[in-house]
Amino acid sequence: MKRPLIVQKFGGTSVGSVERIHNVAEHVIRAKNSGKQVVVVVSAMSGETNRLVELAKQVDKVPNVRELDVLLSAGEQISMALLSMTLCKLGYSAVSLTGGQARITTNNHHNNATISDIDTSVIDDHLAQDKIVIVAGFQGINEIGDITTLGRGGSDTTAVTLAGALNAEECQIFTDVDGVYSCDPRVVGAAKKLDTIDFPTMHAMAYKGAKVLHMPCVTYAWEHQVPLRVLSSFEAGNGTLVAGNDPQPGIGGLAIQKQMMALTIDTAHVDLVDKQKQMLGVEESLWVTDSAYNHLVVKLDCCDKLKMVIDDKIVVEQEVALLTLVGRQAIEQASQYQQLLNLSDISVLHFCEDKHSITLVLEPGTIDKAANVLHDNYIITSESVERAEKQVHLG
Repeated sequence: MKRPLIVQKFGGTSVGSVERIHNVAEHVIRAKNSGKQVVVVVSAMSGETNRLVELAKQVDKVPNVRELDVLLSAGEQISMALLSMTLCKLGYSAVSLTGGQARITTNNHHNNATISDIDTSVIDDHLAQDKIVIVAGFQGINEIGDITTLGRGGSDTTAVTLAGALNAEECQIFTDVDGVYSCDPRVVGAAKKLDTIDFPTMHAMAYKGAKVLHMPCVTYAWEHQVPLRVLSSFEAGNGTLVAGNDPQPGIGGLAIQKQMMALTIDTAHVDLVDKQKQMLGVEESLWVTDSAYNHLVVKLDCCDKLKMVIDDKIVVEQEVALLTLVGRQAIEQASQYQQLLNLSDISVLHFCEDKHSITLVLEPGTIDKAANVLHDNYIITSESVERAEKQVHLG
């Protein structure tokens, strides 16, 4: 009978040194010894991709995209080979595969490719020989055999797509945090680690700035119903399970986006600006509309590129920060958020509603305080009420 299979993904911090790679090997061995078949996806060692990019830019400020992919793919290959060597030294049969060797096929968009197909036959053959299979994340090959890379968060995408193709029972994302939190714990000290979170809430939080999982990874897992589990590489624990399609009542979490710029655009120019934004690939953006103008909110590091082509269409520009409340009741309580924040001398510049979330546009200096105020009132307080109600119910 075929044994259950899990996919484990380890990020750059987790494989950042030979000592940490040994720690990763111990995680993998525990899973193997528990009776699982194990496929491992690894990122480049922390800092390695940036080092390779800088080398390329020393040669050419705008490197050839095909050759840049050849260069960047080397980072993950170093990690996979070192992990395979470590496992072999510890007495376990392991094999490392590049994206091409694992038969991960992508489209032709160098530096930001999308996986189009995975032929699992090579991996299946190695698993049948009871090997631990280690796959380089972040990479594949296109239809003519050129190496491609998947862009930011690409190793997460590799892992969850492999988990879907292999019918894994779970895709485990090991990182430097011990799970998904109700808000960034570096900003909100009272943030709670969530034991479980549903796909819609996780997707909205990833889209609105929560860094623990990249959105394409969550999107694929949700569409293909692949359970995700976020775990720490450095601490024991069950992490956070991401699964299920039904958002819980109330506010599920808060997401923060800093270093944003609001560009006020005259309504007559909105369509033109939107086309230019899409042509330049400025994807992480938000349109906010009020009575007279439209405000395009983009990341600060995309702003200069965008301003080069739309500078004459901008009426005002202002640095801002975004705070998004995610949950089924998030939109219903918009006026309450504003009242609470006003009591703390925090002004809400704009609101933007989505299906199960509402985003507040704030002045950058107020974002941390606003996050703490709303978290205390809508997550900490609501949890206390729920516990009290349970105690009354149980007598």
